[in-house]
Amino acid sequence: MKNKIEKYSNNFIYNIIKEDLKNNKFSLLHTRFPPEPNGYLHIGHAKSICLNFELANLYNGYCNLRFDDTNPLEENIKYIHSIKNDIKWLGYKWNKKIYYSSDYFPQLYKYAKELIKKGLAYVDQLTKEQIREYRGTLITSGKNSPYRNRNIEENLKLFKDMKKGRFNEGEACLRAKIDMSSSYIIMRDPVLYRIIYTEHHQTKDQWCIYPMYDFAHCISDSIEGITHSFCTLEFQDNKRLYDWILKNTSVLNRPKQYEFARLNLKYSILSKRKIKTLIEKKIVNSWDDPRIQTISGLRRKGYTASSIRKFCEKIGVTKQNNLIEFSMLEYCIRNELNEKAIRTMAILEPIKLYLYNLDDKYEEVLTVPNHPKKPELGTHEIIFTNTIYIEKEDFKEKYEKNYKRLKIGEEIRLRYSYIIKAEKIEKDKNGKIIQIICFCDLNTLGKKSNNKKNPAVIHWISVKNSFSSEFRLYEKLFNIHNPEQEKNFLSFLNPNSMIIKNGFIEKKISQEIQKKINDIKIKNINLFFQFERIGYFCIDLVDSKKNKLIFNRTVSLRDTWNKKNN
Repeated sequence: MKNKIEKYSNNFIYNIIKEDLKNNKFSLLHTRFPPEPNGYLHIGHAKSICLNFELANLYNGYCNLRFDDTNPLEENIKYIHSIKNDIKWLGYKWNKKIYYSSDYFPQLYKYAKELIKKGLAYVDQLTKEQIREYRGTLITSGKNSPYRNRNIEENLKLFKDMKKGRFNEGEACLRAKIDMSSSYIIMRDPVLYRIIYTEHHQTKDQWCIYPMYDFAHCISDSIEGITHSFCTLEFQDNKRLYDWILKNTSVLNRPKQYEFARLNLKYSILSKRKIKTLIEKKIVNSWDDPRIQTISGLRRKGYTASSIRKFCEKIGVTKQNNLIEFSMLEYCIRNELNEKAIRTMAILEPIKLYLYNLDDKYEEVLTVPNHPKKPELGTHEIIFTNTIYIEKEDFKEKYEKNYKRLKIGEEIRLRYSYIIKAEKIEKDKNGKIIQIICFCDLNTLGKKSNNKKNPAVIHWISVKNSFSSEFRLYEKLFNIHNPEQEKNFLSFLNPNSMIIKNGFIEKKISQEIQKKINDIKIKNINLFFQFERIGYFCIDLVDSKKNKLIFNRTVSLRDTWNKKNN
């Protein structure tokens, strides 16, 4: 418990709860995570999930999962399923059942009528455009609707008519009667209910009027007995409406709302509306595309639940908006995979080497560690023969003084194996290299070269031990630090955000994966590898099949992006 509390000691929300407990303002902490089911969750939602669930766990309280499902035009049952799956995957359990704002539609309707009876709400018949015009601007006051002074009886009748479907969409709405000259635009007679003739995923066609988010949200919090309602800073002004509604209705509980800075991540888009644009324009393939920072996209890319929780812990909770380095997110997964990822070899851009002093039947089995520092992770076997693949970039045909890998007349060590020396090149009639002819010194297994210099080491795979695979290399989707701020954010796309390579992995490793592929897909658990000298990879659980393995690069071995772009 002490370690957990220390983890949150710099969290201003933790300090608020601590003070409230001290002053006996509540007996049991009750938080909630209230997503709108209009898209998949992203890394910003993960920050809110961790905050609400971790604080509830810390104080042995409760955290509700409530879907704020007040707009059937944008919502879909598939989003509800994905959100539940993401929360479970992150390692959290919600309190009892799943809650929906739509569960409270009868109570919300009752509280709306209560406001009408108090003369604090009225049915307006201005168009959307007129309402926007009448509302004014930050520097000019709004003006009253001509329908604002209808009497209570007329408003009750018209609101009932709205509920019975006697108006067309957009023909009428219910508005709070507050102050059209308020310096806070949110308080200039905000809309509380509107008409939508679309079937709702929970209530079907039972309702044709739907409460606005701001009206449903605070009353739902009250009904559920939420003690602390946390939201991001963009809802800071909405807090005035939140408190106004609770004050002017006969709700039993008055939760307190507290705001914290939303997560802004460099090179990333976290707006669901903009993510939808990326999908609709086929810039990314889906909500779980590894190039976007949805939780499902990060999971598919190879991020673990613990790495995301660690990231949320490291960035903390503040009241000041800032732009978080993407490299911090990568640091969290890189650190974790460095400890547990199996080491193996893969060739992404193969070039063939022929070791002329070895017989075509020569075959040697070498035992290599699965992790150089963790013997408990075991070993696996590789085959050494006279024909192998190396990476194309590990050979230079033309002499370069500072090039430390394979070149004609120079020695190199093959990882876990022998020292070789390149002697000549064979090309086809078009001048393309067919293979590099090399000499293999069989006296150098586990021994130093006779030369004074210790040669560089490169990875390799025997042609006999190779299995054809696809590799997807991911980089940032945007070339600028803060694409969220750009109106034309699509102008800043990185054309190299995904590069596909067709190469080879070790056959023995591929056989182990193929045995497990169906099982890991069903259980949604992944296998992680460090392809030596290349990066950390995982199986793509969506597109991989037994006869076609696809690997997603989760993160590079080092933070090369910041070095290139700073």
